[in-house]
Amino acid sequence: MNILNFIKIYETSFKKNWNLPALTDYTSGVTHTYGELATAIAFAHTFYKSIGINPGDKIALCGKDSSEWIKTYMSIVTYGAIVVPILAEFNPIDIAHVVNHSGATVLVVQDSIWEHIDPDTLVNVKAVFSLTRREVLHESAELEIKRDLKLAKRRFNKLYPNGYGPSDVKFADKDNDEIAEINYTSGTTGFSKGVMLTGRNLAGNVCFGIDTRLHYKGSRALAFLPLAHAYACAFDMLTPLAVGSHITVLDKTPSPRVLLKALSEVRPNLIICVPLILEKIYKNQILPMITKGTIRWTLAVPLLDSFIYSKIRKKLIAAFGGEFEEVIVGGAPLNHDVEEFLHKIKFPFTVGYGMTECGPLISYTPWKEFKPGSVGRTLPTMETIVMSQDPENIPGEVCVRGTNVMKGYYRYPYATKMVLDRDGWLKTGDMGTRSPDGTLYLRGRNKTMLLSANGQNIYPEEIEAKLNNMPYIAESLVVERDGKLVGLVYPDYPTLDKMGLTSNDLGEMIEKTRKELNQIVAPYERLSKIQLVPNEFEKTPKRSIKRFLYS
Repeated sequence: MNILNFIKIYETSFKKNWNLPALTDYTSGVTHTYGELATAIAFAHTFYKSIGINPGDKIALCGKDSSEWIKTYMSIVTYGAIVVPILAEFNPIDIAHVVNHSGATVLVVQDSIWEHIDPDTLVNVKAVFSLTRREVLHESAELEIKRDLKLAKRRFNKLYPNGYGPSDVKFADKDNDEIAEINYTSGTTGFSKGVMLTGRNLAGNVCFGIDTRLHYKGSRALAFLPLAHAYACAFDMLTPLAVGSHITVLDKTPSPRVLLKALSEVRPNLIICVPLILEKIYKNQILPMITKGTIRWTLAVPLLDSFIYSKIRKKLIAAFGGEFEEVIVGGAPLNHDVEEFLHKIKFPFTVGYGMTECGPLISYTPWKEFKPGSVGRTLPTMETIVMSQDPENIPGEVCVRGTNVMKGYYRYPYATKMVLDRDGWLKTGDMGTRSPDGTLYLRGRNKTMLLSANGQNIYPEEIEAKLNNMPYIAESLVVERDGKLVGLVYPDYPTLDKMGLTSNDLGEMIEKTRKELNQIVAPYERLSKIQLVPNEFEKTPKRSIKRFLYS
């Protein structure tokens, strides 16, 4: 696969797709063409130059998903500066830390987020701009940026007296091996590290998306995952913009009701999804239906079961807009029971695998070739090995090398050395097996793996997946206490309230659940008790539980 220059991909795309729709904000319905996007980017470049921003300088970007967020991101990287995307869900202290640690001299931020940040905590920042309004929120005393902003339009018109057109699009000449982005992880270990992604890392993901036609000219995309996260950034934004797709940005919280409505209206041709969405639909809508007496009996009858599954499949496809080629699930492990059911009804989905350190993709297989239980086949531009004496059968740590692997952690050589060796092999921290064709099967995280008294490896994630599928369980976490396994459980309180169950009833049901679970897991995976927690587990913006808070 030919890896193109990351910045030049967009220089070419914007020229070719000038009159096509590029971005639409879902709430307002306002649409911007590729030509309008390119013009906004050129205006930003003129302004960056006027206030002394140089290629290689770092600009932090923090706000909720919107067309303005995408315009700002693209203006930074195509100028040759380094973008530092910050998840809007980070608290003000963490935002200030990321801005300071990255060395960003400019911050572009949503007004509602800026209200909670003390300007005095931003060490290197010379200017703060509003993401949603063309306005300076803060500037250093020695600068006159507000004046420069007022003059920016006049300067831009002077540069392009006949208007800005396709032939004027000229972005930075920047080598693919230079850093394009520093993405701070929002992992479950409680400490954010700045992942240095080069143009080659990002282009590796984008060129794979182009070659496999994940998106194509005129296709439709609905961006509803945080674009500051590597997964959505690569495949809901960067790849679509590289080929002339039309991106609709869901600029509101993607609750199941809101999301399904948006999907039915936008009718995307590809859906980038996290497991939580499919799992909620399965548990709240499909599971109650297929466990009803009549339906459950019908599913036990040959031929009738195929008829029922076909109807469910058609209904589910229609709910997701009806025109998508596949749903790509990533960002976290997909519940085994949900995956098994979706595969049984022939729902067009596949599971991919990646991490921020690979910008993010490591493995993927089209849905028709997808093997249940796997996370896809290793990309052609990547290599994977499993650190095990028998990689096909005995889990070991998955290591990866290739085009997408990061340069390292910014200003953190020790952490880089711990995960990235001299030969370019990255330790993922994930335990799994690998088939000869490069297909990966993950078991759990190396750091979360527990060792039983008789030496058996226990992967809490596998037990949690079974527990979460049981009635009245919203979410769970399996931990080790005094040498025994304990299940921490947050109950499904809305369902319990609807049924009018009391605390005594709940206690009995939870104990019954524990006994049922212990019958379907290995002896060394059995829970000694289940402990109820009063609130939902603390999560990262990617909706992964922060395990370090509970272990």
